[in-house]
Amino acid sequence: MHSAPRPDAPQNSPAAEGPSAPLAGRAGRVSAAVLGVLTALLVGAVAADWAPLLDADASLARTTHRWAVENPALTQTNRILTDWIWDTWTMRALCAVLVVWLWWLGDRRLAVWVGASCLLATLLQQGLKAAVGRERPTWPDPVDSAHFAAFPSGHAMTATVVCGLVLWVLALRHAGHAVWRTALTVTTVSVLGVGWTRVWLGVHWPSDVLGGWLFGTLLVLLTAVLYGRTPRAERP
Repeated sequence: MHSAPRPDAPQNSPAAEGPSAPLAGRAGRVSAAVLGVLTALLVGAVAADWAPLLDADASLARTTHRWAVENPALTQTNRILTDWIWDTWTMRALCAVLVVWLWWLGDRRLAVWVGASCLLATLLQQGLKAAVGRERPTWPDPVDSAHFAAFPSGHAMTATVVCGLVLWVLALRHAGHAVWRTALTVTTVSVLGVGWTRVWLGVHWPSDVLGGWLFGTLLVLLTAVLYGRTPRAERP
């Protein structure tokens, strides 16, 4: 006669993690695969200097730069947003607060995953910049400046990763509808907004921002998939 399994015993499927279970299944794997292909295609196009992409980048960049020069007050607002509100270090500080909060709640496993994902995003971003080595836009009348290579946008990628991790954690923690809607609104505005500021200020090509969004989303999705498929340590 077999005894019934204890409620806290590990399940047959390592994906039995509540909200993370769907991401650990086929839907999550397919989404990651599709996003990975799109990301690889963009990297290939940038690395190969694909003419249609370069032409589209140049056309959009010239237009937004003209607007930036003609609207100094709005340009200053964009500079404040990109340098303080949505800066990469501001986003990393937000991630650190999230890690500390999870650790304080006792969910140290999730805290480690969140912290490791944010660190990996930083390393991956710098590695990609060095590997691709894309030059930033240059203007005779620049309104801002930036360092390091252009692709992918570090601001766009960092904001996507951190905001995505925030939403993922709130889903795992079963946040209320009001909290979820507020977080979704703020994070969406932040991710789209920081991408816009980088192009407006003329320090990134539009495809740099797109690359940051794609890489950031892919990293968050892979984090959720792997977390959901990794069983918790058995309790003593």
